[in-house]
Amino acid sequence: MRRQHLTQLIGTLAAAVVIGLPTLASAAITGSAHDLSGGALSGGEICNVCHTPHNADATVSDAPLWNHEVTATAAFTLYSSTTLDATVGQPSGVSKLCLSCHDGTVAVDAFGGAAGTTLIGAINAAADFGTDLSNDHPISFTYNTALSTTDGELFDPSVDTTSLGGTIAVDMLFSDNMECASCHDVHNALGNANLLLIDNTGSALCLTCHDK
Repeated sequence: MRRQHLTQLIGTLAAAVVIGLPTLASAAITGSAHDLSGGALSGGEICNVCHTPHNADATVSDAPLWNHEVTATAAFTLYSSTTLDATVGQPSGVSKLCLSCHDGTVAVDAFGGAAGTTLIGAINAAADFGTDLSNDHPISFTYNTALSTTDGELFDPSVDTTSLGGTIAVDMLFSDNMECASCHDVHNALGNANLLLIDNTGSALCLTCHDK
């Protein structure tokens, strides 16, 4: 599953923090939108905003060695549509961790036990999605063969392949769930615009799942 792939990638990155060796992921995140080392927010470091080699949050199992305060928002306003066949739940898993900066309720520098003072809107207003997700692509829903059959305009994730070499289920989903990191690579390992997992030129990312 994509979650296992991401966990391995983050694990490699976290290990590099511990032993001080460079990796492809740490090199790619440098200079990306997730590189906060240039200001005072992270003390000049890149990885410690989200990960720590010591005293990690043991309650977080969706990413290794988690270091950032997790959003306490219990009820986001969710996307809905008369044509939506999936059942969208409250953000969970890695999506909840993404929203721990991007919902605008938790300071970006709220990590390592510090309360933090700088909300993401002060850094990039466009990156502050707020708690109303009704105008954003739905997340935290099951995308499986049954959904693709019911919808008729989605590819079967267990069969169709991506430009990354595996199926949609393997390369993009987290235990069959669509999450923020199904489309975005938080470590920018591939160097695509907007931290995308697949370059969206010609809507290639969208057309990976949507049969249009």
